[in-house]
Amino acid sequence: MQPVNQNLSEPDSNIHAAIVDDDASLCKALSRLLNAAGISSTIYSSAEAFLTDALIREPDCLILDIQLGGMSGVELQRSLHATHRYIPIIFITAHDQPEAREEAVRGGCLAYLRKNDPGHMLLAAVRSVVGTGAGAQNAARAAAVERVV
Repeated sequence: MQPVNQNLSEPDSNIHAAIVDDDASLCKALSRLLNAAGISSTIYSSAEAFLTDALIREPDCLILDIQLGGMSGVELQRSLHATHRYIPIIFITAHDQPEAREEAVRGGCLAYLRKNDPGHMLLAAVRSVVGTGAGAQNAARAAAVERVV
């Protein structure tokens, strides 16, 4: 993610995001970005690490890399749905491939970003998918579908 060039003064202190990416430096940068906006986060280096964590609180959203070592982001998405865990998902990727994007959207992701997109886009996506419940999530899903077409 590129640096944010906008005012981050609107704290979102009650939002908690989980970041799942095998790039430690990116995870640290994303965590700092979220923290600057008042959004707490927990970092996981793999899908398996996320699944095996005894979460005290389910995250409000999941920032998830498509291509992970081991279980992929899309496989984690399917695994969560199979166990009736419907966490709003924001996919991020360095390799934007139409097939992966379409599969992620079909699986119900609410936003799909490239890792080099500006930071304010990620913050907007987090706020949008957490939003006010199903209405905000449906709007975010519709926007994600429009980007695929």
